[in-house]
Amino acid sequence: MIMAKTSPAQFLKEVRQETSKVTWPTRKETTISTVMVFVMVILAAVFFFLVDQLMALGVRVLFGLGG
Repeated sequence: MIMAKTSPAQFLKEVRQETSKVTWPTRKETTISTVMVFVMVILAAVFFFLVDQLMALGVRVLFGLGG
């Protein structure tokens, strides 16, 4: 398929037209999304820490290594 060549100026004009169609998030939406990402990261970290501790306890009990 042969594509029509466009000039750099035409390309930039089309890019500007397309970016004007984008619905950008508000500051509030961005802040809420950022906070939710941090909350989920913390929850995942706590979950994997607890799973790791349980597995380590299980290995210690299985092999009789300490308490």
